[in-house]
Amino acid sequence: MNNVYEIFKERGFIEQITDASEIEELLGRESITCYIGFDPTAVSLHIGSLVPIMALAHMQRQGHRPIALVGGGTALIGDPSGKTEMRRIMSRQEIDSNAEGLKRQLSRYLDFSDGKALLLNNADWLTPLNYIEFLRDIGRHFSVNRMLAAESYRMRLEKGLTFIEFNYMLLQSYDFLHLFRSHSCLMQMGGNDQWGNMVAGIDLIRRIEGRKTYCMTFPLITTSQGHKMGKTERGTVWLDASLTSPYEYYQYWINTEDADVGRFLALFTFLPMEEIAVVNELKDEQLNMAKTVLAFEATKITHGEKAAIDAWKSSAGAFGVRPIADGLFPSSSIPRSMSEQDTGAIPSFQKNRNDLERGVPAFELFQETGLCSSRSDARRLIAQGGGYVNDRQLKAFDEKISLLDADEKGEIRLRKGKKRYVIVTPSS
Repeated sequence: MNNVYEIFKERGFIEQITDASEIEELLGRESITCYIGFDPTAVSLHIGSLVPIMALAHMQRQGHRPIALVGGGTALIGDPSGKTEMRRIMSRQEIDSNAEGLKRQLSRYLDFSDGKALLLNNADWLTPLNYIEFLRDIGRHFSVNRMLAAESYRMRLEKGLTFIEFNYMLLQSYDFLHLFRSHSCLMQMGGNDQWGNMVAGIDLIRRIEGRKTYCMTFPLITTSQGHKMGKTERGTVWLDASLTSPYEYYQYWINTEDADVGRFLALFTFLPMEEIAVVNELKDEQLNMAKTVLAFEATKITHGEKAAIDAWKSSAGAFGVRPIADGLFPSSSIPRSMSEQDTGAIPSFQKNRNDLERGVPAFELFQETGLCSSRSDARRLIAQGGGYVNDRQLKAFDEKISLLDADEKGEIRLRKGKKRYVIVTPSS
């Protein structure tokens, strides 16, 4: 069993940690139980949740027992951490529905069979709490002065912090206490904005149980350009295939900035670090191959190998991606050759056949297919030379696109810039 602490340190997972030397010794000596909380504020998790998910997966792969905690109870309050405004208060029914979806999603990354990992919902122990008893037994251990010093609260004080949000730290701390008591959980992990809540949980366990526990936070991942991870011009990149298709998911990763490829391979794949280390020496075509490996491996982890292969084939067919060179990333399961160019995973759009027979102005079709957010956006794109039909650059925004542009399959391929495609087919 490798020491998962060394894996975290080498791959760039650690931002803050309590008692680093003790944690390193503990994780190398015995199998422990750890947990990370996921708030069910949406029907799906997004790419921003991948770092904590991958951390739990690494813990399990090295023999530890992870707990994925769905915050069905804390979501009723709303976490103020990292927020400038109060979260929308959600109904219990909406939260429970989201929680079930998150449980299904997390099962793709972790093996919950035979108690190897636990999937819990804190609504099970938070909602039955008696408020007076909770204040007497738990609230008395919290100093209001110390709570107000926490960054998650300080940044909200100027715009107003509600009393309901002020209780969040107590509830998250109680989660850690409950998991310590019920499942011998010794470590909490999560985003760096949770540091104050985690330390409060450690202090609560020390005061009530007289035992030492630990916490570790992960950095907020931004691109080398300073952009927030998982945000695109089309919106959030979700882990649910019905919200972000495997092909779109694959394209998000293959569009990674050059400077981020090595870091993202370390964080979002399980490839050996000795293979990832060579990325800093790659240029041009070989660096593009590394992006292909990143896209394939990240898509395989989230959507499965078949979906990753389909997305790879479609991308290769659309963009002329070459097979991965022998000797480069040998641990990747990406196919080394492709006997057939398959574009089946590229987003498609059906247009009325009669309209296509007459011809549709390019800017209208680019807007209808979703390649552009508006007709004015489409006009600008085409005027600047960024619009293509079947790899032919459009010269005028109102150029007619018709069935005469269809290939032998009856498909018309529209492209925005270098990376975004939509296949238009006539409806019957």
